Amino acid sequence: MRIVAAGASGMIGAPLVRWWRSAGHDVVTLVRRAPTAPGEVRWDPASGRLDPALLGRVDAAVNLAGAGVGDHRWTESYKRTVVESRTSSTATLARALAALDDPPRVLLQGSAIGYYGDRGGEPLDESSTAGDEFLARCCVAWEAAAAPARAAGIRTVSLRTGLVMASSGGAFGQVLPLVRLGLGGPLGSGRDWWSWITLEDELRAIDHLLHADVSGPVNLVAPDPRPSGEIIKELAAALHRPAVLPVPALALRAALGGFAEEVLASRRLAPTALLGSGFRFSHPDLASAVRWTLAH
Repeated sequence: MRIVAAGASGMIGAPLVRWWRSAGHDVVTLVRRAPTAPGEVRWDPASGRLDPALLGRVDAAVNLAGAGVGDHRWTESYKRTVVESRTSSTATLARALAALDDPPRVLLQGSAIGYYGDRGGEPLDESSTAGDEFLARCCVAWEAAAAPARAAGIRTVSLRTGLVMASSGGAFGQVLPLVRLGLGGPLGSGRDWWSWITLEDELRAIDHLLHADVSGPVNLVAPDPRPSGEIIKELAAALHRPAVLPVPALALRAALGGFAEEVLASRRLAPTALLGSGFRFSHPDLASAVRWTLAH
């Protein structure tokens, strides 16, 4: 397949592009600079510029572009950057795909479980309503920006990704070094539900959805959500380290600003649509996920 990929340099995008290319797919990556390698196409999502003629034949597209939510303190200016980087990239790509004489069969569009807001222990799946916090509103706008692709008849999947378990990058990449030093402990109360997925299963799920007859929102989370304190304890036990020093919510808010609310948010999610499409997890439970994460 010929696949157009935006956000190809990120924690998920980079290994996804490598995987697809190793499988023989022709992956075209969108870049904001002058192209320097074969398979690169320049675009400017901030101004909505992407020439459909540069894309050629397209079978599928994936968009994971967006400013990192944990990269900076959440000033009002940076919150606008987070939203605009997602909505502008999505709308720009969706319009370009819709303008093709022969549009692709599928657009795999990035989103996040932040869509649901902070919901305590309430069981949630793709039919659940959106929250009203900043990231929830961001995700609603992010998914809505793909409307031109849906209107053109392109099967559009909203990839509501959970906390990705990997040895580097993302939330777990920040937690693991502390746990290795014996400094890990419950974050806040430790009772907030974390819905997670290993990086390997994240990539496998996205590849699965490239072909599966699924559209709309899909929770990319494993079927074993746990309170955050249990997850930290499991990581520490696997590393033979203590996990008794709690990190108070007040300290997290002082260190992380608004992003602390996302770390402390509680979401107990089920991957209903993903399992219903026939996907099978390599790491469906926390113990196997921890083993894989520490080995990679």
